[in-house]
Amino acid sequence: MRKFLGTLIITFALLVSGTTSGVAASTTHTVQKGETLYKIAQAYNVSTSNLKSWNNLKTDTIQPKQELKIAPTNQASKTKNPSRSNSEDKVVKEIVVSASAFTANCNGCTGITSTGINLKKNPDIKVIAVDPKVIKLGTKVHVEGYGYAIAGDTGGNIKGNKIDVFFSSQSDAYKWGRKDVTVKILE
Repeated sequence: MRKFLGTLIITFALLVSGTTSGVAASTTHTVQKGETLYKIAQAYNVSTSNLKSWNNLKTDTIQPKQELKIAPTNQASKTKNPSRSNSEDKVVKEIVVSASAFTANCNGCTGITSTGINLKKNPDIKVIAVDPKVIKLGTKVHVEGYGYAIAGDTGGNIKGNKIDVFFSSQSDAYKWGRKDVTVKILE
């Protein structure tokens, strides 16, 4: 579990830092020890749901040496930083949501999201809490007034068309307040 969390944190740190890693176009990928379905999806610029569909996977569980089918994309295959604009981003859907803000420093908060992101160690990361029935966890999004982010958390009061946007400081969270914003769900 620690190895998985470490891999997930490193992946998100790379997303925030703007690091890109090119991946040669391929129709298959051999799973390496320590890789996750999410990490592979990011490397090939595809969604985890597509990977699961192409490979008839019922869960996110994968094994080393497993061969995964990767459908070709019409874009250069690379990991993009969700916190930066990219003209190649394809908007899959737009929805209007009620957006409030959260921090990692509230009473009873661990600072660890439901997907394992340590917000206290990554205070500059752009993360939103979502209802996974509306926006799937791991989805890259653009939130009006907030910017590019990753759907990396859930919340007890986040049901339907509601989101929480993460701020490292309580004062920034209070400044955000609650507002209706447009969320662009990216491919």
